[in-house]
Amino acid sequence: MLAFFRGKVYKYWLMNRDTVKKSAVRPFIHFVHILSEQIKSHAVLAIALAAAAVTCFFVPPDAAYADYFDLNTLSCLFCTLAVVSALKERKFFEWLAGKIVTAFGNMRFVAFALVFVTYFGSMIMANDMALITFLPLGYFVLSSCGQKKYMAFIFVMQNIAANLGGMLTPFGNPQNLYLYSYYSIGAAEFFSIMALPFAVSFVLIAGTCLLVKPVPVTLETPPAAAPAVWRMIVYFLLFALSVMIVFRVFPFYIGLIAVTLALIILEPKAFMHVDYALLATFCAFFVFSGNMARIPAVQATLGALVAMSPLLVGVGSCQAISNVPSSVLLSKFTTDYRHLLVAVNIGGLGTPVASLASLITLGEYRRRDPKHTAKYIGVFLLINFLYLGILIGSAYLSDLFLA
Repeated sequence: MLAFFRGKVYKYWLMNRDTVKKSAVRPFIHFVHILSEQIKSHAVLAIALAAAAVTCFFVPPDAAYADYFDLNTLSCLFCTLAVVSALKERKFFEWLAGKIVTAFGNMRFVAFALVFVTYFGSMIMANDMALITFLPLGYFVLSSCGQKKYMAFIFVMQNIAANLGGMLTPFGNPQNLYLYSYYSIGAAEFFSIMALPFAVSFVLIAGTCLLVKPVPVTLETPPAAAPAVWRMIVYFLLFALSVMIVFRVFPFYIGLIAVTLALIILEPKAFMHVDYALLATFCAFFVFSGNMARIPAVQATLGALVAMSPLLVGVGSCQAISNVPSSVLLSKFTTDYRHLLVAVNIGGLGTPVASLASLITLGEYRRRDPKHTAKYIGVFLLINFLYLGILIGSAYLSDLFLA
């Protein structure tokens, strides 16, 4: 009997082996396809994880890893993402986008509005939070008037505006908070140091926005209904609560619990659309930059170089390990906080790694328009390095006049 069934099975295999092979391989092919699509859609996260993994070979995991993660920043980021997601659920950005298009009327004014609301917003809520808030607005404005061809340019300019606008205040950029406290810089001195690069940045950004043609724009999508006023008031209060976590007005877990409970009651769907990949990217980047700062060869090299030129070394360091880790690392090797402060602010320009804010923008652009990521990166690198060169030059000219 066993031989009979064995023969039947063998005969079936001979007659249907191609189908069987395909059915066996198909799930594997499907899995590989899904994996490749996920990697493509979260390329920044994949790169951050790979970079963090490489540094782990030089600095094996230990108890010090726990100090890499800034829980205040991560909590603020999660809360802000959740609140912005709730605003999206209520179509707040679509409604505001329609108001902007109607009020400004042409593409040049629209560009000014989107870029400078990010520029000045970063002074109050810090560059990362300004981008999380205003990049979706930029996308909805361009979509509502049929001008998505400007998206790469607008996103790049919003990113630059966030990085450079936040340099004027001690709380505008995370590295400012650290250096302001570490060197005990007075408020008046801080503003005097950053006044020139801030003014040069303003002129550069305004001049670049003037290049946008003043073509008329009109709403091409039906105007969204105004969201309930009381709900928007609650959400903006939650947003303010989220931002206050960064300034340590209260322990991070209080804000985290308050925002989470409020949204569970008012907008539970918001949690489904939080960009958890961005949170994971920040965690991976914390590991990468933390390990880089602990590699003896990196410390020795930077210690020798920073004595020669805190400005140039600071800018160069930002291109590799970002501006916040560079601030922490280089502050141990120099007392020239004036040049270091300028360096880690203008050094946020350049490569996408130079600032975590730039990674936020890259991730948002890839999510909105993944087919044109190469175009975005090209525009990003061109404008960023052009601005960076001008700002470095203005810093050296300032030194010559003050000498």
